[in-house]
Amino acid sequence: MSQIDASDFSALSAAVEQNSNEELVAAIQQQEGGVGAVLGQVFAGMAESFNPAKAAGQEATVQYEISSPAGTHEWAMRIADGRCEVEEGKAESPRVTIRIGLADFLGLITGKAAGMQLFMTGKLKVKGDMGAAMKLQKLF
Repeated sequence: MSQIDASDFSALSAAVEQNSNEELVAAIQQQEGGVGAVLGQVFAGMAESFNPAKAAGQEATVQYEISSPAGTHEWAMRIADGRCEVEEGKAESPRVTIRIGLADFLGLITGKAAGMQLFMTGKLKVKGDMGAAMKLQKLF
């Protein structure tokens, strides 16, 4: 498998669709920068595709805990005042914390996996404001 360019949504979506979870994770780990670089591209893309009109009046800090064979990667997302800001690391007081494996996370954000199905099968864990978590996907 060639390099996965997570900054190109259609390329990322195709990679998720054409590979098993194991193949996807292995390819990401082998490329330059590994999981951290891919997640950096993904979260930057999420911030860029944020739709402020759909988030009108909403404020939330979301903690993402994304697991991979290389360990857990933490990212914080802050939605407020019509903006979405992301940074690697832990949020101080998240309204909601989302725990998910790397391949399932990529499936979720590309629309190849359903959040409710991941939640019901225990692959997606939500701590905190479940309502805020459910609204997230509509904001991007």
